[in-house]
Amino acid sequence: MTAQEVLPGVHRIAHAATCCYLVARGDTLVLVDACLPRTRPRIEAALRSLGASWRDVDAVVLTHGHFDHLGDLGDVQREHDVPVLAALGDHRITAHPYRYRPGVNRLRFIATHPGGWPYQAQMIANGALKVPGVPHVEALPEGPLAVMPELSVLPTPGHTDGHVALHLESRSAVLTGDALVTLDPYTGRRGPRVVARPGTRRPSQARQSLAVIAATEADVVLPGHGEVWTQGARRAAELAQAEPIG
Repeated sequence: MTAQEVLPGVHRIAHAATCCYLVARGDTLVLVDACLPRTRPRIEAALRSLGASWRDVDAVVLTHGHFDHLGDLGDVQREHDVPVLAALGDHRITAHPYRYRPGVNRLRFIATHPGGWPYQAQMIANGALKVPGVPHVEALPEGPLAVMPELSVLPTPGHTDGHVALHLESRSAVLTGDALVTLDPYTGRRGPRVVARPGTRRPSQARQSLAVIAATEADVVLPGHGEVWTQGARRAAELAQAEPIG
């Protein structure tokens, strides 16, 4: 299955332990994140299934600028002039996706956490080490998204400096990016949690941002890694708060 409609008009594309989402409202189409470079054919297949192509994408909204969420957007932007939006705090790493400071040394952490090895291998096999930066990124302000006002941008820093979540109130859903995941690709642990320190810049701030997700009172959580959570954002945030950060 290339894409799964998890809610009316919300299509989840899961690939190599990473998720991105197409959100449709009438003639407006927004892509939230882009997974990995080799995810691009899956995104294009999902677009075709909707009778659309890159020229119909009104905006690509990034929850954050890490390489496993940028996909092939650098090339897509050059080829199709698709607008890419990210919070100002992540513009630098969106342009240079390998120039970010994690909470701990990534390679050392991965070497001592074999539970994450299958997921890291999947990501590498699908282009995680060869992600082009996105040179032209527009500022993503807090509040309703201009092209689709029912999507509200919520600052949730900690995983990165400019991380955001997106509240889709009309469908009682929150797209959490990596502020809250149900699979940690660094440890292999499942269930609501904050991503381990090799992927999270400021763990204490990331914990504080869980309150923003809880406050949406959304029924459904759509994370950047792992399965959809249907027991409510508040419950997911409570469980993530209780989990130790690796």
